[in-house]
Amino acid sequence: MPKATTIAGIAHIQNAAVAKSAFGVIMRQMAEKSDKKKAPSGPHIANKKAYHNFELIEKVQAGIVLLGTEVKSLRDGQGDLEGSYARIINDECWLVGCSIAQYPQAAGNNHEPLRKRKLLLHKAQISKITGKLAQRGFTLVPLRIYFNDRGLAKVELALARGKRQYDKRHKLQDQQQKRDVARSMKKYRH
Repeated sequence: MPKATTIAGIAHIQNAAVAKSAFGVIMRQMAEKSDKKKAPSGPHIANKKAYHNFELIEKVQAGIVLLGTEVKSLRDGQGDLEGSYARIINDECWLVGCSIAQYPQAAGNNHEPLRKRKLLLHKAQISKITGKLAQRGFTLVPLRIYFNDRGLAKVELALARGKRQYDKRHKLQDQQQKRDVARSMKKYRH
């Protein structure tokens, strides 16, 4: 009888060791997952020309007030930020010129594609942005509209200063030179 208990005891100890190692592996995997930042889920609409036409000084994330059909259109990727900008009117931030296509399945209950949309920011953020916009040459440009982890629509705004034509040309020349150097260095790598 003592032999059976010892064999069962040894089996129990081996199972515990296996369980501990499996638990350790799971904990390491969970730690690795939590370290990585999640990319915004779903489609996002980007304002690619803003990066070319403006020097971005500071970025701010804001919520946006949308109608149901607008949310559905954005999830289908039917939005355009080109030529849009943000304004502060009566201590409220508004997105102007953003085009969100009408949702075809909505029939008669659709939204107006070019309407002004309210952006949700804290009062402190609005006052800080207002102070910087009062300086000459600054504007508030939307960079992208995306859905966060919780499924809420967000707008990434940037406090920006317009680039002059020679600044744009200089930047393009620098990029071309870097590409040429990388291409020539690639020949000598093994």
